[in-house]
Amino acid sequence: MKTNFNVQLYKNRKIVWLVSFSLCLISIIGMLICLKSTFIKAPLNLGLDYTGGTQITLERSCNDDCISLNTSEISNNIIALKNHDNNFISNTSPNLSRSQIQLLDNSKLISIRLPFLSAAQSNSVVSEISNSFGPFKNENTSVQIIGPSLGKQLLKSSLISLIFAFVGIALYINFRYDRRYSFLALFALLHDILIVCGVFAWLGYLFNVEVDSLFAVSLLTIAGYSVNNTVVVFDRIREKSILENQLSFKYQIDNAVGATLTRTIYTSVTTLLPLICILIWGGSTLYWFAFALVIGVIAGSWSSIALAPSLLSTTSKN
Repeated sequence: MKTNFNVQLYKNRKIVWLVSFSLCLISIIGMLICLKSTFIKAPLNLGLDYTGGTQITLERSCNDDCISLNTSEISNNIIALKNHDNNFISNTSPNLSRSQIQLLDNSKLISIRLPFLSAAQSNSVVSEISNSFGPFKNENTSVQIIGPSLGKQLLKSSLISLIFAFVGIALYINFRYDRRYSFLALFALLHDILIVCGVFAWLGYLFNVEVDSLFAVSLLTIAGYSVNNTVVVFDRIREKSILENQLSFKYQIDNAVGATLTRTIYTSVTTLLPLICILIWGGSTLYWFAFALVIGVIAGSWSSIALAPSLLSTTSKN
């Protein structure tokens, strides 16, 4: 038997608005701090995918089984070059803490991405890694420069894809609902995206967490999830407005949210479970991608069952 919760959303609407407003304000402050930061100079701490840099690939000289390595140990060795290598002892030397390290093919290949390095600095990095984690096959060692123009093009493509996704969603919602519903659905979507960006702005400022091309993918995924949840709630509200037309609009919304609350919770939990598994066992490459999705799912569930319906309840006088 389906259980409908007794939701008093209209009565507690100011609490809902205060929570969302506070989260959005904190997010905006974080993005402004990153923008004013002399190190980041952008609303988010953009990774090497967007800013360009140097990519070093080394192949270990071992047969079938290579001793497993730890990316944090490799990163610490690279950062330590700042203290004892003459090529990095300078106020203008690159920030080695931004290194991105991947272990491929059972630790046989080490891929290191760093900010732009000179030839001498690249040789220092290769020598340090070879001495600490070698031996390596020198003939298979490669150093490539990823130009800033390529990073800017990738950033431009990511922004264009996000804009087209939002425009498509807006057109779909306008076709399916009236302007009240479509505006609030888009407002809830922007609320979710802003919170996710705000979380990563603070992570970038406090812990040097960078956003890469996977972050743009996560935002597109969050947009689809958020709108889907909101559309389900709005469908139930429209259904209640027909079946319970003797009640005032605010009570119709409370009943509709109560009827969909169980479904929303089940959907959110089943979505979060595999994401949590990726966080725990997915490795460093997918960690922040999964983390962004977790934040987006939580924010999307909140905006769908609380923020958007509570705002909708104020649009009718009855």
